Amino acid sequence: MLCARRNERLRKENEALQREKEQLERKYERLRKENDHLRRQLEEAQRANKRQAAPFSRGKRKEHPKIPGRKPGAAYGQQYCKLPPQQVDEVICVPLPEQCSCGGHVVFDRIEFQYQQEIVRKTFWRRFDIAIGHCEGCQKRWQGRDPRQTSEALEAAQVQLGPDALALGVRMNKGLGMPHADVAAVLQDGFQLQVNRSTICRAVDRVARRGEATWHALRDAARRSRVNGIDETGWKVAAQLRWLWVAVSEQVTFCDILPGRGFPQAASLLGADYDGWLTHDGWKVYYKFLRAGHQSCLRHLLRRCEEMIPMASPAAARFPLQVQAVLQQALALRDRYQNREISLHGLWTATGRWEVKLDRVLAHPGRDAANRRFAKHLLHERPYLFTFLYCPGLEATNNVSERAIRALIGARKNWGGHRTPRGARAQAVLTSILQTAEQQGKKPFDVLVELLCARDKYKILDVVPPTSDRPEDPSPRPPPGFAVADNSMQSSAGLAAPA
Repeated sequence: MLCARRNERLRKENEALQREKEQLERKYERLRKENDHLRRQLEEAQRANKRQAAPFSRGKRKEHPKIPGRKPGAAYGQQYCKLPPQQVDEVICVPLPEQCSCGGHVVFDRIEFQYQQEIVRKTFWRRFDIAIGHCEGCQKRWQGRDPRQTSEALEAAQVQLGPDALALGVRMNKGLGMPHADVAAVLQDGFQLQVNRSTICRAVDRVARRGEATWHALRDAARRSRVNGIDETGWKVAAQLRWLWVAVSEQVTFCDILPGRGFPQAASLLGADYDGWLTHDGWKVYYKFLRAGHQSCLRHLLRRCEEMIPMASPAAARFPLQVQAVLQQALALRDRYQNREISLHGLWTATGRWEVKLDRVLAHPGRDAANRRFAKHLLHERPYLFTFLYCPGLEATNNVSERAIRALIGARKNWGGHRTPRGARAQAVLTSILQTAEQQGKKPFDVLVELLCARDKYKILDVVPPTSDRPEDPSPRPPPGFAVADNSMQSSAGLAAPA
């Protein structure tokens, strides 16, 4: 009897241990699969970081992608074609062949026109016969100056490049991100213009020195602007880490390369007491502009949600999904107001509802560590997320400043930075002038030619907006009680704005 009871007890213990073993095996298999999945994602992310960014790289290819290009058929719309020129410089007659391939005689029927636009690969030499004289009274030396001259140097420096050739070289280097050697190769192959890369480098430096007065005036114009987008990125100068800063307003783009990423560098662009509106990516340094109103970039937050959702478990993904939904609804609310579907009062009322909903979401981030970090960041950014709804006309993202930096990222990939601070200064000056010219609809090439041919080395170009009273805030004004003296005080909506 005792043996039977002992055997029964041992059998039950054995069955319990067997069940526990099976549970542990299932748990081990689940964790092994999850570990393999995370390892593959980590390897893909590491490979993606080493890979050059491609405009059409989206990871997995679609099974049935659409055919690129214009769709066939008349239903697609009228096909665009270039208009024939009003003036033709050269006419070439193309006669018929005398015989057909079958041996028959070819008879003339009519003439059709075909136009071709071509570039002239030609250089020419220009000589200036400069008159030299002196004053009869004070014996001061004088010499003539033609508007097409880029310099008054003579003797050893009497052979020079013309303003169009120099402007094209500077445009390719600073506007298109081409290294000096590539610029020299294009001028040689395209125009038979023998130029050394050192010549291009000195020309860039000379143009930059002539543009410094305009560059300082652009900085003053940026400080007067009511709204600025601001951003920064890494840059190398003499193999040392520096930071490329950019401030973009409605009419002006101002760049500078500085040795730090702190508030002193940001204040050197806009001034420590800047009291306009700033759109940025949420870097803590920008909030030290205490008199400014702030809009944190929603695109950065949405991108972070998109990155977190695939990596999280179904339960943990609920938090970034809820944040994503609130931010997308806020952008949709902005679009409804711009389409005049709701009134200004309705816009502000709906904004308050979405703020309350976001607060409820942030109150329950769950136990996931990534969600808690994201919630902590959102709680810090919370007062500056919906400024664009309380002040219609303000951008919800810092896209303008990122677009200004994007062109310079290509240059950074080509040559990595600059060897000297002097070269970095030339980059900042010419980038500010060229991007401001494009921003205002002017031709950067013509701006460079004007800068090269200017008799006054300290001439300020017309890309600088005229000095006048700063325009009003983005219309309409925020609701009463919204504006405060500094960011330490906040309204009931949780927003801070310029006094």
